[in-house]
Amino acid sequence: MFDPDAFARAHGTPPARGVLRSRPEDFVVDELPLVEPSGAGEHVLLHVQKRNTNTDWLARRLARFAGVRPVDVGYAGLKDRQALTTQWFSVRLAGRPEPDWAALELPDVSVLEHARHGRKLQRGALRGNRFTITLRSLAGDREAIEARLHAIAERGVPNYFGPQRFGHGAGNVEEAVAMLVEGRRVRDRHRRGLYLSAARAWLFNQVLAARVQAGTWDQALAGDVMILDGRRSHFSVDVPDETIAARLAQFDIHPSGPLWGAGERPVDAEALTIEDAALAGYAPWCDGLAKAGLKQERRALRLRVDDLTWTVPEPDTLQLSFALTAGAYATAVLREIVRGEG
Repeated sequence: MFDPDAFARAHGTPPARGVLRSRPEDFVVDELPLVEPSGAGEHVLLHVQKRNTNTDWLARRLARFAGVRPVDVGYAGLKDRQALTTQWFSVRLAGRPEPDWAALELPDVSVLEHARHGRKLQRGALRGNRFTITLRSLAGDREAIEARLHAIAERGVPNYFGPQRFGHGAGNVEEAVAMLVEGRRVRDRHRRGLYLSAARAWLFNQVLAARVQAGTWDQALAGDVMILDGRRSHFSVDVPDETIAARLAQFDIHPSGPLWGAGERPVDAEALTIEDAALAGYAPWCDGLAKAGLKQERRALRLRVDDLTWTVPEPDTLQLSFALTAGAYATAVLREIVRGEG
């Protein structure tokens, strides 16, 4: 019923087929931190490499090893489990002796460096992530693949929420429907948060897909709300002009879509008409999200793909490297290039 792969693609049918994640080393993610360790304070920042390891599970194990509460461990963002990733964690010691991090014996986990810091890492406190992704068993016209990569570097891609936001088989969306539409009570706060987040992301993707189909996902419409690149600040546009067009071309701003919640949407005119049409069948979802206490927010419809490079180390292998801003999904890039497995 809910297929995250069905959302419209901006650049057409992917020109390639291939296998993704045949091994963890084929999906490498390196976190780009927002802050550097200060060198002093009651927290320790740990730069950790993990393989086939869940971020939240590792945070709990770090808390146990340090003898602190799970709430005393922070991290800026979740990283893919089936991957080789590096990221930062903070551990609040508050007068406790610092453990010997070299003695942390967890399979596929290494502490690369550690330093004192004055504050806990908060969710979202990162510049972004750099990805190195290897696609194997590659098939497709090489000129078409090259042309698609150049187009993505020049225009970006639709900023879809990735399938991981919706759970295995989009199960979190189905649970969200049961909760928001059918009235099922969910007492577990963590699961409730996952379902609300999945529903909100699904509505955003619906609006974005409508803009992709209309060819306006990277253009300004009358009544649009433009969001600054890499930031949450936004402003309304009554009638797009040459200045707005120039800023769009420079990736300084992007059109935005709704992260649903209580309150009035700031869009108007043509932009509002498209959003209303895309969400016409989702009124119970919207009402439920508003009643859950979420507030109206905006998210960029377009995603800039920074420093996109590629190599062909073997005839049937394509290796991609690129950086994305915080909150963006590598799958939004990959779905425009390749239909794959894994």
